[in-house]
Amino acid sequence: MNQTDPHGSGTTALARVQDQALDQIFRSARSHKAWLARPVADALLQEVFELAQSGPTSTNCLPMRVVFVRTPEGKERLRPALHAGNVPKMMQAPVTAIIGHDLEFHAHQKRLFPHRDVAAEYRADPAHAELTALRNGSLQGAYLMLAARALGLDCGPMSGFHNDEVDAEFFAATQVRSNFLCNLGYGDASALPSRLPRFPFDEVCSWA
Repeated sequence: MNQTDPHGSGTTALARVQDQALDQIFRSARSHKAWLARPVADALLQEVFELAQSGPTSTNCLPMRVVFVRTPEGKERLRPALHAGNVPKMMQAPVTAIIGHDLEFHAHQKRLFPHRDVAAEYRADPAHAELTALRNGSLQGAYLMLAARALGLDCGPMSGFHNDEVDAEFFAATQVRSNFLCNLGYGDASALPSRLPRFPFDEVCSWA
């Protein structure tokens, strides 16, 4: 909910969201490994993606590309690329999102960032373009997880797989490269272990 700026600047200030929302997205949210046999609607996945796209990226580059693997055939295509311990998690999850990034994201910059020709800058420095794609694709992958939680889904991100095999199977003849996987659905809370510890603020943060 927005509220009027008390200083009369003519703008609105964002109010703090309720604790229930913070709990759902952060404090009580867990990385799930076991899943309930409850389907996830395609329309909900589309909503998750559209919400995730609202997050900021450098020069509005939007490099994330996603394959929502949700059919038995798709799962069988993905299975060989996974480390053995991740196969049961993926096979049981209603959906596994392959989060990738397009190394040629700058081909769309004229449309997405029309007020400056940044595409030429990226083409002139492929290493910078690749780093930009990876960094911002990772950001968007995180936005997607937060969007999924906000819309009532659970997440189970995974990195135990062979990227080159996933790229060959799902992104052949493109410049898209896989980054990480994220199972999506409704997690089985009864299978969760105790929550792992987090750092206290003063141990890892400083002021300057």
